[in-house]
Amino acid sequence: MLYKKFLSPIGMLTIFSSGKGICRIDFENKKSSLEGFKEDSDFYIEECIKQLDLYFQKKLKNFDVRLDLQGTNFQKAVWREISKIPYGKVKTYGEIAKLIGKPKAARAVGQALNKNPIPIIIPCHRVIGKDGNLTGFGGGIEIKKFLLSLEGVKI
Repeated sequence: MLYKKFLSPIGMLTIFSSGKGICRIDFENKKSSLEGFKEDSDFYIEECIKQLDLYFQKKLKNFDVRLDLQGTNFQKAVWREISKIPYGKVKTYGEIAKLIGKPKAARAVGQALNKNPIPIIIPCHRVIGKDGNLTGFGGGIEIKKFLLSLEGVKI
């Protein structure tokens, strides 16, 4: 269980590996619990940093770093679905709810996104309110705006 800090254009990111894959990415504004983790690196962390660096340079649109996701079946279904949203595109919470077969679960989708342990790679920033408003994001609305703008989304 390892972690490494990575200075990105949106601030310091802390990348965590379980040894089976990336299990968490924390934004600078989140107080990271480092309990059980050692400051070091492994293949998954280095690959993740390399891919994030390319993403921020607009040279990578699809991440393929191995993930080790922990969550409920519903959360994992939501995270899988948002991982299908293409670079530069957005969907609403309601659209995601319909796509996972739970058309009345838009609010629950939002709660699952709030628990997304691997933002950017699992692109919760690509999910917006039904009126087109940018709504909650773990890194803050300004970072969500930055990421969408980076991907060419007109805000």
